[in-house]
Amino acid sequence: MQGTVLTIGEIVVEIMATTPGHGFREAIELLGPFPSGAPAIFIDQMAKLGVPCAMVGAVGDDDFGRVNIDRLRRDGVDVSAIAVHPDATTGSAFVRYRPDGQRDFVFNIKHSANGRSGLTDAARVAIARATHLHVVGSSFSTPAIVETVMAAMADIKARGGTVSFDPNVRAELFGDPEVSRALASVMQQTNLFLPSGDELYLFADQRDETAAISELLSRGVTAVVLKRGAKGARYVDAATDISAPAFTVDEIDPTGAGDIFGATFVAGWLTELPPTETLRRANAAGAIAVGRKGPMEGTSTSDEIARFLAGRPN
Repeated sequence: MQGTVLTIGEIVVEIMATTPGHGFREAIELLGPFPSGAPAIFIDQMAKLGVPCAMVGAVGDDDFGRVNIDRLRRDGVDVSAIAVHPDATTGSAFVRYRPDGQRDFVFNIKHSANGRSGLTDAARVAIARATHLHVVGSSFSTPAIVETVMAAMADIKARGGTVSFDPNVRAELFGDPEVSRALASVMQQTNLFLPSGDELYLFADQRDETAAISELLSRGVTAVVLKRGAKGARYVDAATDISAPAFTVDEIDPTGAGDIFGATFVAGWLTELPPTETLRRANAAGAIAVGRKGPMEGTSTSDEIARFLAGRPN
């Protein structure tokens, strides 16, 4: 694999309630800040796997921005295209688990420094170096990020590069016609599609799982990786259809596990590892992630994944 893997999108801190409950309508104990943002978690995992990678984004000139840039740089991400805005605030996400395991969020993303992401000179350099772009649908609430993603995708695809796409999109975004059109445009350029559960049907007319995957492959997608959480994952391309069970672990915090799974799979896919091995490694990375508190705290190295898999049945 030549060049770098690039992602573009939101960078936030996550601040977590220490006790389960419903929302933030009373004073409660909080833990954080943790470096976060789906694209940032993805690219941090890429770096920890030894893959040359970079991120385009924006933070404020504050401690929340510094905690993110310091973590990404430490783990090996090229952060030269992450802009630091002196008069903006780094994005944030407050999260509290409900008793049933669902989550309540309070986001500050669109109107934070993330809204100032754009095609800076540094971003153009990062795009020119990239041969693979990973797109995350959660970033599309921010028009500046959408514009940058579209420009990067056109450039990278024109040079023969590839695109992976994790929809990871909140339902309300599909009520915005411009966002829907942008996501559909990404789907048309996608090589590797990584939906979770019912996200598979966002871009397919069919409502049967196998039929929907076949439909997407017929439209030009090279491969689909369906993330099923605790039920494992399924990989399908024109010649292969395999499933792999999830590993049984004690779940502490699932936030970011899908991004870590995705990065581990993309890393193997780009280096043409066999799908069976790549799927197993990705499941292992996801299992490691849910056993740690904090979204980016769940990232893992190749050695950690190998140790996790040692002695486990193939």
